[in-house]
Amino acid sequence: MGGGTKGAIAVGENVPVRCPACRRAHMYVPPVYPCACGAPVVPPLMRGAPAEPITHRTWTDEWVTVRCGACGRQDQWPQPELGCPCGTVLRVPVRPVTAAASPPRPPAPGGPAGTGAKAAGPAGAPDGPAGPGIPQGTDATSSTTGVSTVRDASQPPAAARPSFNPVTIRTARDVVTAAALYLRWLGFREVVQPEERRSSVTPAVELRGPGLVAQVDPTTRPVPLRAVECLWLEGLASSSAAVYFSLAGYEETSRARADGVGLPLFVMDLTGTPQPVNTPADDLLARGA
Repeated sequence: MGGGTKGAIAVGENVPVRCPACRRAHMYVPPVYPCACGAPVVPPLMRGAPAEPITHRTWTDEWVTVRCGACGRQDQWPQPELGCPCGTVLRVPVRPVTAAASPPRPPAPGGPAGTGAKAAGPAGAPDGPAGPGIPQGTDATSSTTGVSTVRDASQPPAAARPSFNPVTIRTARDVVTAAALYLRWLGFREVVQPEERRSSVTPAVELRGPGLVAQVDPTTRPVPLRAVECLWLEGLASSSAAVYFSLAGYEETSRARADGVGLPLFVMDLTGTPQPVNTPADDLLARGA
């Protein structure tokens, strides 16, 4: 993307971006994302690298890998973009994580390894004994409920999480982004959208991660019963936690079935903060991934 030295932008620093279509100059403020450890994460923008007009979208290009400077954790976050008044949408270049000048990833912060108290809550989930995104305990698993976030009542509550930083919803893509951020905040790792769409039953967008399958419906129609049943069966077949997000809510039959099978349902408000609408969702929010 051009010659010369292109150093990574510092946290909290603006980067000049010029639109190649109209030559208008902008000062771009990079987005800040919440790492599971609680530290803010800013994509390392490349000073001097030209922004590229987005002419078509692929979900591979929609996400970038960013390393947290506090704990070394690597996660995928939405690719920084800038909308120019001329109508061009620009992709702002981010320095690849493999080239970032930062130390190797240390163990994630938390309690002593192997202790049961560390397992609950997103801050301890990355290094939990059951692996990323997989809850502790075996009393209620996806083989019996279709969702692996239901835990035994004797287990300790989740550790205190930092406040969730929502993304204001203006477009359908914002709904998907907000859901992905929320799942990471809950403690699920490597949450991304697969390039291949696996289901044509619903217009919902699929999100996946280790031990996770989620659907995000950004439309203005309530989620029908069949969509909830299909997601539950998909989680059951893959032994994964299944979670549903909707902008317009759920049909009464959908909510009843989700309650019966233990499928967490969330509804998105326009601030980008998911709100639990059933008991399994309350349980997931309380305990984390």
